[in-house]
Amino acid sequence: MKPKTTTEKTSLHPRNPHRFRYDFEQLISNCPELKNFITSNKHTTEDSDITIDFSNPDAVKSLNKALLISHYNIQNWDIPSSYLCPPIPGRADYIHYIADVLAETNNGIIPKGTTVEGLDIGVGANCIYPIIGNSAYGWSFVGTDIDENAIQNCKKIIQNNPKLIEAISLQLQTESRFIFKNIIAPEDKFAFTICNPPFHASAEEANKATTRKVNNLQHVKTSKPVLNFGGQNAELWCNGGEIGFITQMIYESAKYPQQVLWFTTLVSKKENLTSIYRTLNKVGAVKIKTIDMAQGQKTSRFVAWTFLNETQQKNWTF
Repeated sequence: MKPKTTTEKTSLHPRNPHRFRYDFEQLISNCPELKNFITSNKHTTEDSDITIDFSNPDAVKSLNKALLISHYNIQNWDIPSSYLCPPIPGRADYIHYIADVLAETNNGIIPKGTTVEGLDIGVGANCIYPIIGNSAYGWSFVGTDIDENAIQNCKKIIQNNPKLIEAISLQLQTESRFIFKNIIAPEDKFAFTICNPPFHASAEEANKATTRKVNNLQHVKTSKPVLNFGGQNAELWCNGGEIGFITQMIYESAKYPQQVLWFTTLVSKKENLTSIYRTLNKVGAVKIKTIDMAQGQKTSRFVAWTFLNETQQKNWTF
């Protein structure tokens, strides 16, 4: 028997509970259905020779269920077939780095509790960001989406987990061309916004990217891939793609300069940063940050901006 070693994923945020290899024994104990998807790992010499097939959407969803039970005390989580099933470690990183950004204007202390409210643009059917943010820091959230079915599924998740009922509210965006309009009311004050924007500019572009991704995971070429992480049209693409969506977000954000401490969004394509910075400077953002993140071989980042000066930031009450 080979000695058991512990491999730490040092690229993840130091507070991310997923920095170490999955403890499949514990995960299966909490979510027995995961056992049906366990397979041998032929590509590692590390401490565990078991894994799941990450090209199988049912396996990925079962792993998410197990992680949510084990780390976030979330029971009966589920999403409809073909909806986006997010990789939880990467989503957790975004939340923990936002906590660091908030701490910078709070005497180095991460603000906690339900008075810290976040706005999740495109909450999807999975409700992952609000779940992690509430579990890790006690934050409250408003989750928005243009998809009524996604909102309804989030309602089911919340109802099945009573601790979320007072912490997460949901709002349907009835005009898909807008992001903050119809959502941010005059009396609202959000500590941050969070967003995983659609990557692609068309359904064709999204399908091509998915084919490449799944072929890489399966090591077998296919022209009709099964979406391992799923995704509806609104989750995967929009007119103008990522840069179009974020540009619209920036212009709209300038209409709510005093109501949000930090606007943030993921940026998957590094080449979009130059245009994003240019637009942020055009609308008068006072401070802009780019936070780099990494999960395994994948690198990503989010951009954060505020219209508040340093004094206003420090006087923000959570």
